[in-house]
Amino acid sequence: MTMKINIVGGGLAGSEAAWQAAEAGAQVHLYEMRPVAQTPAHRTDKLAEIVCSNSLKTDEPGTAPYLLKEELRRGRSLVMEAADANKVPAGAALAVDRGDFSAHITRRIESHPRIELVREEFKRIPEDEITVICTGPLTSSSLTDEIIKLTGDDQLYFYDAIAPIVSAESIDMTIAFRAARYGKGGDDYINCPFSAEQYDIFYNELINAKSVPLKRFEETHWFEACLPLEETARRGVDTLRFACMKPRGLPDPRTGREPYAAVQLRQENLMADAYSLVGFQNHLRYPEQKRIIRLIPGLQNAEILQYGQIHRNTFINSPKLLEGTLRVRKQPNVFFAGQITGVEGYVESVGTGWLAGINAAKLASGGTLLEAPSNSAIGSLCRYVSMAETKNFQPVNITFGILEQLPLELRKKYRNKRARHEFQVNLALTEWDRWLGENFEFANAASDQAS
Repeated sequence: MTMKINIVGGGLAGSEAAWQAAEAGAQVHLYEMRPVAQTPAHRTDKLAEIVCSNSLKTDEPGTAPYLLKEELRRGRSLVMEAADANKVPAGAALAVDRGDFSAHITRRIESHPRIELVREEFKRIPEDEITVICTGPLTSSSLTDEIIKLTGDDQLYFYDAIAPIVSAESIDMTIAFRAARYGKGGDDYINCPFSAEQYDIFYNELINAKSVPLKRFEETHWFEACLPLEETARRGVDTLRFACMKPRGLPDPRTGREPYAAVQLRQENLMADAYSLVGFQNHLRYPEQKRIIRLIPGLQNAEILQYGQIHRNTFINSPKLLEGTLRVRKQPNVFFAGQITGVEGYVESVGTGWLAGINAAKLASGGTLLEAPSNSAIGSLCRYVSMAETKNFQPVNITFGILEQLPLELRKKYRNKRARHEFQVNLALTEWDRWLGENFEFANAASDQAS
């Protein structure tokens, strides 16, 4: 191929898109503005830096997130290679050492002979070059202006938040205990148990704590799957006890009973010297965060390594703009991928980057663009962002709710939800393998080697 492909953004989607395009034979320029220009959330200059939770969600067979991960694994995803190589204990979830994870991807990208990493801000979308925009939730203002010109719409937005991280040695293990919910994964989490009285004190202090004022916009659009802790709490006194502080499946080994509420802490790195508070994303002032966190039993002397914070997420009205191939309908040289398309979640972003990178290379070589199978996780995400209702378009995670529904006779046959989901995942993976074999030489080579 002689045509250059621009991949804009060195996050999860951009790194995956660059890798797939280069592996398909394209010459790739991967633009990442850090460290020349920083964002409010990033801390390093590494590619695919994870700024929120270090969890890529469940990897339990029979679940929709597992299906998405397995599709990417079978599609030779660079990000899944890095995740599997740098995972840390997290029960049934796939969590990573974020430093080693991003270093792995950066090293692989920098050493690829067909990828040139360009450390500068991408400010203009060229009409005569193939460009994949993967700038994610923190798109620069100059590129946002370009996207507005391209799409003809004002940007959409919502706010996302980052959870705090505490030092492992500052956790009081005479109060906290190790366990995974319902015993899945052994004792990978640290759990801080609450009595009813302790919970009441914590709750009242939380809902009255001072937040950082939001200055950028007049109104707030929270993403429901990632609500700040204090916003969840304001929906009712027991809301947290049915959300991130749910005690079910976490009996305290010292009493044999489930506590009134519980906070779970997940390991952050392979050294196990840092733990994040699961579901505790918030936008409280730092002194208030410290005070509230130290009200948690077992964290009364917590050393906070990273405070929670708030940041803007930007996304386009994708159903109005994109084909199922992730190409812009009215600008055939431009693709979008990642959170900017309206998918929410690390692996969801990777899935769109995977397909956009492949299709950019197809376009450069004069090939036919691909749409993922309709019953696959990647196909379902791309169908959502290209065909959902545009009026109230909101970001989405991968769930069985957006997967293609099974025929009625199969739904009747598999009335048990767990059995039905397992069947649906296996059926989707069978179709995925067939589709890979039809479209990718590596799939046939792997099949021949296995046989």
